[in-house]
Amino acid sequence: MDDFALGYLIHRFFYRIFDFFRHWYMGGSRIIAHTFISTLENMDRSFAVKITLQHFFEPLYKDYSVIGRILGVVFRSFRIVFGAVVYVAITVFFAVAYVVWILTLPTLIFFSIRKL
Repeated sequence: MDDFALGYLIHRFFYRIFDFFRHWYMGGSRIIAHTFISTLENMDRSFAVKITLQHFFEPLYKDYSVIGRILGVVFRSFRIVFGAVVYVAITVFFAVAYVVWILTLPTLIFFSIRKL
């Protein structure tokens, strides 16, 4: 009977350790990826880079004069460049956050072992 209880406790101990790492890395990665995609979707509602690219050469506000056509391309170019810069900044932020998330646990373990 004692072997069964001891074996069960050892099994549960290693199972919980494995489950913690699975939760930390897989669950955390899912949350970060979901938050990243949601943030890009919310930003696309403001910048609408894809729609702006589709209507790039159309005049602004249906002003078909030469000035309207020129200003349409100019304003849309600025909007696309600004949106791209914001998207890249958000991507870099989330990439750094993800690397910090991945390296937090090994760093804590390393410094804990080093202190011993």
